[in-house]
Amino acid sequence: MKNIFQKLKPLGKFLLLLILMGVTFSYAMFQGGFVSWFLFYSFLPFALYSILVFFYPLSEFYVERRFESHEYKAGDELKVTISLSRKIPFPLFYMVLEDVVTDSVFYQSGFQKAKAMIHPGFRRHIKLTYYVEELPRGEHIFSAVRIRTGDFFGIFEKEAVVACHNKLLVYPSFVDVPYRPLENRYDQGMTTSNVKIQKDTTMATGIRDYQPGDRFSWIHWKTFARTNELMTKEFEERQSHDVLIVLDREASRAFEGMVTFTASMIRSILKKGAQVGLVSIGEDHVSFPIRGGEEHQSQLLYHLAKVRHDSPHPLGKVLQGEGLNYSQSAAVLFVTSSISKKMIVSVNQYAKRNSSVVIFLVKRQGEVYTAEEKSLKAYASSRGISLRVCFEGDFSSAFMEVKRA
Repeated sequence: MKNIFQKLKPLGKFLLLLILMGVTFSYAMFQGGFVSWFLFYSFLPFALYSILVFFYPLSEFYVERRFESHEYKAGDELKVTISLSRKIPFPLFYMVLEDVVTDSVFYQSGFQKAKAMIHPGFRRHIKLTYYVEELPRGEHIFSAVRIRTGDFFGIFEKEAVVACHNKLLVYPSFVDVPYRPLENRYDQGMTTSNVKIQKDTTMATGIRDYQPGDRFSWIHWKTFARTNELMTKEFEERQSHDVLIVLDREASRAFEGMVTFTASMIRSILKKGAQVGLVSIGEDHVSFPIRGGEEHQSQLLYHLAKVRHDSPHPLGKVLQGEGLNYSQSAAVLFVTSSISKKMIVSVNQYAKRNSSVVIFLVKRQGEVYTAEEKSLKAYASSRGISLRVCFEGDFSSAFMEVKRA
């Protein structure tokens, strides 16, 4: 019933306007004189304009939206230009334009809607520009432009929504995080190494004297046949800097800082020529294999641009339930905003797999580093796990502190 009333309301206003015109005309006819006719002729242009506004189709507008760039990072300024064009230069007294976009665009802005009033007059082409000072990370949908106009009396108010679809993906911001390879621990003795040494057995670079423990397949038989002495092939040694980053997506106020820190680490690690993988643990678990290259970096950053803090369970519980699949030679970096004893116990099993394990506890700028967290840091250290507290705005020293530890 309410919908029917809303549809009949403009028609009722139109009939009311015709009645008013008839009343003023009748008054002029029966009363006569200058005043009555002046009143009629003064009212007539406004009434006729209102009738024309009633019949004017707002759907004839063609809308185009443009951005200055196709790639943005969180914190960048966005300039949006909306262009409207029409064929009929009908004089419009005013027009209210509203860009229909997801609320996430204005999360850090002083205003909540892109809305403005203009006076188009007879213009066929209209442009409106607005700015979003600090873009938040994420995928933002610009779906349409809402147009509203009316007559002088406010009798008729017309509204139309013109479809104009644009999708804007805002990548996480980056900070300079100098990456240093982490130490790898071995079960034999107390020796540590900055890298995991692997031999490339496809290419021999020389020979040396045989030593107990050398593989049988490494013996250089031609030299043995010639000299009757066992000699072993020497192979090119390659350094492995494989890194696996585990992102905890549990709801947190420091989540945006965690995403920034993770994106910065990925870029820094790949820039050093190492390989990196990502496990994103939230409502859905997304895993990316340990690889290198620009294409792999683009895939990781695309995921980080759209990721949300939607994990229903703490990270420690998830690790106990499902675990992680990764190469044993990879260093594992956990990025989280909360730490618990249960989580440290869960992470401890990965520290026993002949790999380096570091927990980065990300906190907001000015947030307190509690006594409980200090106690848990000492507990993690006793388990052979390095726990590093990183504050937003001071991520650059993350790997330096780990190195000292």
